[in-house]
Amino acid sequence: MALNQTPASERIHIGFFGRRNAGKSSVMNAVTGQNLAVVSEVKGTTTDPVQKTMELLPLGPVMMIDTPGIDDEGELGALRVKKSRQVLNKVDLAVLVVDAVEGMRQEDHEMEELFRKKNVPYLIVFNKIDLAGTADKAGTAVVQMDGSDPGIVYVSAADGTGITELKERLAHLRPADDERDLLEGLVKPGDLAVLVTPIDKAAPKGRMILPQQQTIRALLDHGCLMMVVRESELEESFARLKQKPDLVVTDSQVFGYVSSVVPADVKLTSFSIMFARYKGSLSQAVEGVQALDRIQDGDRILISEGCTHHRQCNDIGTVKLPGWIRGYTGKEPEFCYTSGTEFPEDLTGYKLIVHCGGCMLNEREMKYRQACARDQGVPMTNYGILIAYINGILERSVAPMPEISALLKNGAFQRDGDLT
Repeated sequence: MALNQTPASERIHIGFFGRRNAGKSSVMNAVTGQNLAVVSEVKGTTTDPVQKTMELLPLGPVMMIDTPGIDDEGELGALRVKKSRQVLNKVDLAVLVVDAVEGMRQEDHEMEELFRKKNVPYLIVFNKIDLAGTADKAGTAVVQMDGSDPGIVYVSAADGTGITELKERLAHLRPADDERDLLEGLVKPGDLAVLVTPIDKAAPKGRMILPQQQTIRALLDHGCLMMVVRESELEESFARLKQKPDLVVTDSQVFGYVSSVVPADVKLTSFSIMFARYKGSLSQAVEGVQALDRIQDGDRILISEGCTHHRQCNDIGTVKLPGWIRGYTGKEPEFCYTSGTEFPEDLTGYKLIVHCGGCMLNEREMKYRQACARDQGVPMTNYGILIAYINGILERSVAPMPEISALLKNGAFQRDGDLT
């Protein structure tokens, strides 16, 4: 990803849903002014969700997602419908495209109900209004256009009618900007921050990983000074500093070493922990890590990553974490792995879920995953929290977070206890 490009996880995700041949792909192409999705008269042309990042005025940076038809048939069709519904777990806005000639059908009503259930803001778009005069078998028009419902837009992807209005309605529908701040409560203008960023085989040559990029930008936005070093130069860097830094943020993999170098009176946390708070519930992650003390031989632990990458010989998810967990617990649990968009609907077979910081996932999808674990009673933590816990520095690593620090001071967190 280019340094000047908005990460996909920070874009507004807009999903286009509807029955086969309702014109989902055509409407999305008309909205974007590009041929992002394949259009065909053949039903079921879109067989998997298609994603495209772009700038869309007046919304700004967006992720457009075209989905398979919600009325697909057969065993393979059922899997495609399932894929379409799964997209709802990460979209910020939904567009239900309905054939204006045929009108709303059962599948459309079911999808609308699912939007409501998942609290996804949505619009119903009646497409093909250039053909809306077509009569049904009873001899009357199926869709009657009145324009009084703000949740309904009438368009024609074929001739462009209503497309501008649709874009404006989407802009008004977008969630209010809650001004989330990755560094909330951690720094103030003029503070000095030290970022410890190991360069390993997983980091592409010439690039920094996304959490590091976003943290650097956030520090610049806050008017902070910063120093970026590898762990191998950390001690020398501290020796050269004229004053102690106000904050140190480290890659979790070297948490133990960095904690031994950084003075106890300097705030210390990790990229993974910051993102756990930024994208989801940090308190749930802190509470969930305590399940590590109850792990027994044969217990299933799910290690889940939000991105997909080539596995290295010393990969953190599949090699380092399992090794650290075995060493800490003295047990031999069974490890399972998921990556990217894969995340099980049924989590009841797991004793613990360990998730990455979620830098590649948007806030909605990360919170959905946490909600799934919470609703099914499965403890869920994240990489940074678990590594800090194993190294005996959990309290120190979350102390800089104002809300968690208060819980700690009030005794809400106790080892082998509950965080309420």
